[in-house]
Amino acid sequence: MQINNESDNIKYKAAKKSFKDRLLGAFRLTNHTTVRVYRGYGRDGQIQLFGHVLDFSPVPPKRYSRNIIRNFVGLLRLFMVKAKPNALVQLVWQNKIIKAVTAADGFFHFQWKPEAPTDAGWHEVRVDHIAANGSTVLASAVGSIFIPHRTQYGCISDIDDTFLISHSRRLGKRLFVLFTHNARTRKPFAGVVEHYRMLSYAGSHEHTPNPFFYVSSSEWNLFNYIAEFTRTHKLPHGVYLLSQMKHWYQLLKTGQNKHGTKFTRISRILESYPDMRFVLLGDDTQEDPNIYNAIAKHFGKQIICVYLRNVRKQSRRYVGDVVKEIESRGIHCCYFQHSEEAIAHSNKIGLTEKKVDV
Repeated sequence: MQINNESDNIKYKAAKKSFKDRLLGAFRLTNHTTVRVYRGYGRDGQIQLFGHVLDFSPVPPKRYSRNIIRNFVGLLRLFMVKAKPNALVQLVWQNKIIKAVTAADGFFHFQWKPEAPTDAGWHEVRVDHIAANGSTVLASAVGSIFIPHRTQYGCISDIDDTFLISHSRRLGKRLFVLFTHNARTRKPFAGVVEHYRMLSYAGSHEHTPNPFFYVSSSEWNLFNYIAEFTRTHKLPHGVYLLSQMKHWYQLLKTGQNKHGTKFTRISRILESYPDMRFVLLGDDTQEDPNIYNAIAKHFGKQIICVYLRNVRKQSRRYVGDVVKEIESRGIHCCYFQHSEEAIAHSNKIGLTEKKVDV
């Protein structure tokens, strides 16, 4: 009799679990532990890679819709996450095992020095979340690492209101756009894709585009969303450095992270490539003018040009003064309203010329 009760109990738990999985699956959610691996970057001296381990998270969408309710639910789902702190993760690079432990928010950051030079280009890497015994793999995911060519220069771009129309300074309108659109129905500014693609091939070849780093106050929750947007509109493939993940009850504060860490993230990129020069691209809706001015002050020799999109009329006088300060350091600066102006400026200073094979 006892055996039958135990058997029935096992069946009941299995059925209950199966029902819960099906219910969560209907909403494109999972309570199975998952690993997210983002795009890392590096050079011979140091490589870094980022990601999260989550005990509850959304499942990537199967399709995209223009339905407002579906888009609202889809956005809300991106913020329905539960972190797994103190999770052990590892990857293998050049036959060497590298380990890290997740922080309280489930975030992990690998940073290591390779034992041998790595070829330029994109490299796939797998990250495993392993049990405390060090051998049982609990979850895995694949990401990629970018190693730029030494002859290239790089571009560091903001996202919201720099190339993605976001209305960052108007919370109501920003949320309306977020809630009613998805990664494929959102729009870039006119001409911005052309400008970015010109910069990506400037001084290089089509098969070796210049590296792009997208640094934003948007949260890691939106990584796949932003990556899908850039893919859909054929913006340059690049590395994303986003901000701390938020939960669904913090949704009204999306994109309102502290901007001080943005200076730090950009500084790390510049420090990783001390012999590479960069173009900075941003806008005047938040702190980009001040951050880029500070970057120009500390890393002046590495900065070729700063582009700032004028989105707010109220910012023109102040940002105009910032532009003059940046230019006083011998750095090109373009404060523009339309991408055609930025393209013309890039052509004028010789930023958009491709290399020609002889």
